Amino acid sequence: MRACVLLIEGTNCEDDAVSAFEKVGVYAEKVHLKQLTHECMRERWRTLGDYDILFLPGGWSAGDYVRAGAIFASRIKSRLEEELNDFIESGKKVVGVCNGFQVLIEAGILPGFEGISDQPLGVLTMNANARFQCRPTYLKHANKCGITKGIKLGQVMQVPVAHAEGRLTFGEAEEGILRKLGENEQIIFRYCRLDGEPADGVFPYNPNGSASDIAGRSNPEGNVLGMMPHPERVIEPTQMAD
Repeated sequence: MRACVLLIEGTNCEDDAVSAFEKVGVYAEKVHLKQLTHECMRERWRTLGDYDILFLPGGWSAGDYVRAGAIFASRIKSRLEEELNDFIESGKKVVGVCNGFQVLIEAGILPGFEGISDQPLGVLTMNANARFQCRPTYLKHANKCGITKGIKLGQVMQVPVAHAEGRLTFGEAEEGILRKLGENEQIIFRYCRLDGEPADGVFPYNPNGSASDIAGRSNPEGNVLGMMPHPERVIEPTQMAD
């Protein structure tokens, strides 16, 4: 399998992602957005369809101006929306972590109820305590998707977060969207306590105040996954806080 780890100015977790992919036998290449839009030397051109996985890493893309991930999302959508839509509809995998999750939401790729939406359906905004959080968290695998099918349902994992804008909220539409996410089994990871019991929005188990303790969610088809915690940072046992 081939993974495209997409970057622009401000992304900073691409090396972690490449290392994690290689650890599990996936060839991964760091690709600048301009390589996919062919705004560079011809010998550096890349095509999205040549890859099996698109990975959107963490960081502060374009300085997180306007909103976190908004500029990166706009640039992707304005130049690659048709290719990206074909990529997703073909069943290929898309994963966005931290800033990458913010990009997936800002681009309307998630929740993906009816494909890529014109406007974002939700936002990842300032943490409830208004502070940057860099700490281990516990995640419960709530539902399986095409990307997490190898993980036991209900398994609790320790995965770190590092973000200031990780609180998932849907505004006035929250009740309806949460209900639809639940019906579609699109909530893949929830923040929880050490024993797997619900975090119930309580800090620090839920580090940002996300609605319904959501740490990661997929599209209805299960081949697009966005999550705030960084699994690529806990590939080796020595990276685990406990």
